[in-house]
Amino acid sequence: MTVSLKSDHKSKLYIHLLFWILYYILEVYLDFYWSRYQFPSFKWQLRLQNTVILELGYLLVKIPLAYSLLYVYEKVHINKIFKYILCALIVILAVLGHRFFTHDIIYPYIYGVTETLDGKQPSSFINGLVAFNSFMDLIFMVGLVFGIEITRQKNLLKDQISQLKSEKLDQELTMLKAQINPHFLFNTLNNIYGMALKKADETPDVILQLSKIMRYNIYEAAEKNISIEKDIENIKDFIQIQKIRHHHLSVHLQESIDNPSQEISPLILIQFVENAFKHGVSESLGNAFISIDIELKDRILTYCIENSKEEKPHQHSTKIGLKNIRRQLELLYPKHKLTVENKTDRYIVHLKIDFNDPSNL
Repeated sequence: MTVSLKSDHKSKLYIHLLFWILYYILEVYLDFYWSRYQFPSFKWQLRLQNTVILELGYLLVKIPLAYSLLYVYEKVHINKIFKYILCALIVILAVLGHRFFTHDIIYPYIYGVTETLDGKQPSSFINGLVAFNSFMDLIFMVGLVFGIEITRQKNLLKDQISQLKSEKLDQELTMLKAQINPHFLFNTLNNIYGMALKKADETPDVILQLSKIMRYNIYEAAEKNISIEKDIENIKDFIQIQKIRHHHLSVHLQESIDNPSQEISPLILIQFVENAFKHGVSESLGNAFISIDIELKDRILTYCIENSKEEKPHQHSTKIGLKNIRRQLELLYPKHKLTVENKTDRYIVHLKIDFNDPSNL
């Protein structure tokens, strides 16, 4: 369970303890108010003292009744008919206990009088009217306890479901990110391998840049959110690696960030840049280009990438990567806006994320 049993028991103890304190205060107030009509000759100090003792005595009947019924309701697994019979027996015993305490202890020993129905006629131990009053008093209290406990359990279940959903989303996001890192590493190592075969002078620089990027992917990307400044810096490192290999490539990066510390989920933005290089540059003929425009203003991110396109692209070359990105955006920023334009000679991607939206993870 996402919520520990120890924490649940502690919460239950505090809630029920608070209930009984408030319930006791209410009962003392009501009985003290009633006693001035029942015993007008008593001084208020004596009436208050008697009421305090009276209600403490009633708690000795009410608390065992409430939790006996709760135990039968929650823990005892028997036929419903037998369960109802057992509950009825418990209530009958509680009513008898309530009557005994009232008839044989409260009136003769605390009030010093005989219990009466109308102030004149003595009441017997078992009388239909007084027994019904005892029954209603007990059932009202039991209803309150059950209502509080059921509400508490529903709230607890709601919290558990919310936590489970959050954990499931976190696991799915982690899995989606894990699909990106090996993909990027595989492509870059292939590039380094090709440069090493040619004994290119830039090979050590590319390895150094790759080391920096992998350090980011391992440590920074493990965080739920990072600053957009760090995410853009990682994009720049990635571009630098690609530019070393693609000398003919024209890359234009424009950024306008009014809050560099704005948090964003890592590895979201760079995936579009990866796609631009993989599907629009490395396989393109002639002059290849990538144009990246990142703007953050008033916690609203506008992200646009435009890249050249090969003449005969593979039909399914971008579907898996784009599907991955879309799923991450759905989980992290449900109300984002993403459009992908597939034109004859270029791809254009527009992404808008409003960080003010409370639905964001």
